[in-house]
Amino acid sequence: MSRVCDLTGKKAMVGNNVSHAMNKTKRKFSVNLVKKRFYLAEEDRWITLRVAASTIKTINKNGLAAVLKDAKANGFIK
Repeated sequence: MSRVCDLTGKKAMVGNNVSHAMNKTKRKFSVNLVKKRFYLAEEDRWITLRVAASTIKTINKNGLAAVLKDAKANGFIK
């Protein structure tokens, strides 16, 4: 299973490790994913999502319904 946020589509980025001698080797910046249960009040049920920590902060700020609506508009969920 790939490490992708269910609501925002965030995934790993590629970059370089840079030493003092400016030698560069490839590295990967992983996403901080968390498996979290959310209560969806409109449907009176719990849903489990793998979301980034930054997405959890967005859900706390804007509400789950608004974030789900944006994710559906952007094509991350059906």
